[in-house]
Amino acid sequence: MLLKKLLPLALLFSPLAANEKTTTPPAEFGFVNLFNGRDLTNWVDVNTSPGTWSVKDGLLICKGKPIGVMRSGKQYENFILVVEWRHMEAGGNSGVFLWSDAKPSGNRLPKGMEVQMLELEWPNIHKKRDGSPNHPGYVSGELFGAGGMKAVPENPRGSRSMSYEMRCKGKGEWNQYVIVAVDGTVKLSINGKFVNGIREADLRKGYLCLESEGAEIHFRKVQIMELPAGRAKDLGMTLEKE
Repeated sequence: MLLKKLLPLALLFSPLAANEKTTTPPAEFGFVNLFNGRDLTNWVDVNTSPGTWSVKDGLLICKGKPIGVMRSGKQYENFILVVEWRHMEAGGNSGVFLWSDAKPSGNRLPKGMEVQMLELEWPNIHKKRDGSPNHPGYVSGELFGAGGMKAVPENPRGSRSMSYEMRCKGKGEWNQYVIVAVDGTVKLSINGKFVNGIREADLRKGYLCLESEGAEIHFRKVQIMELPAGRAKDLGMTLEKE
């Protein structure tokens, strides 16, 4: 059912949809589990520690320290990504990076398109200098280019795109993100509804990264369906090495 709903949307973004004369044979579409429920196969630690990531009772557990990421074993260009996650601490911070170079610098996080995962209390716990809460848009799936990546927000909050509707659940509750990423455009569904988007990313192929940023977070599903290749190679927007 999920495939039937998402595939037409994803293919609308693809240049193949507009080229009826293509001789490329049709692809076999299907979801692949990037987290197998048993171990960290398919993932490579970049700059965290041996104790940061673990698997228990079928869950991928991130302790949140030190700050850093682990990346996918391969790079991806166009895809649908399904991630189910829950924070275990009030004000917890994490996220997933798309099209990332997986080369942390400065604040220990890499360049890439970040899909924000913040627990609902984050704006209240991390207040502005005048003591007022931060903008609640932080909480519910902001999309933004991190580490110097540039993109055009659909619903701007500065250079970031914030969700039109607040749909994330709080500490201890499971959230589902469905992320459609095609040719520099990202659309994000939170708990069953598309509520955010960003476009014209200046990097369109790279690694997926899961983020450790100070608080415990659990993942129970990380699935991907690869879609036909797009313009990344034509535009020179690929990383140097796999």
